[in-house]
Formats: sequence, structure tokens, C-alpha cells
Amino acid sequence: MSLCTDAFRITAEAMARSLGFPGYQYVAVPHPIASRTQAEIDVIARDFLPEIIRVLGAGLTIRPAD
Repeated sequence: MSLCTDAFRITAEAMARSLGFPGYQYVAVPHPIASRTQAEIDVIARDFLPEIIRVLGAGLTIRPAD
């Protein structure tokens, strides 16, 4: 499961395609992360938890493209 900030969506999608996983599902959280307080990160984690769980479950069916 991959998690990145929304500023890196294009890069994440390009990497997935280049590695043979077009359409790879990942979670993109608000950018930036490094300058946020722990309290702000806790809120982001709580808010994105349903999406993280969904993507983790989807990972069970992901296979590389031929």
C-alpha cells in the first residue's frame, strides 16, 4: 500500500505504470506533511483511514500488467 501527498499524484501514477501496475490504487493526503504538527497529522490519519482501509483491501487483487 502506498501513501503520498497530493503534490506527487502524477509521479505516483507514472511510477505505477512504469512498474507494470497501471491503475495502482494509493492514498494521496494533503501536501505538505513535513511541516504539520502531530495534531494535524493525527486528523489527516483519522480522516483518511477509511480510504487507507479500502486501498489495503483492494491490494489483495492487484496483479502486474502483462
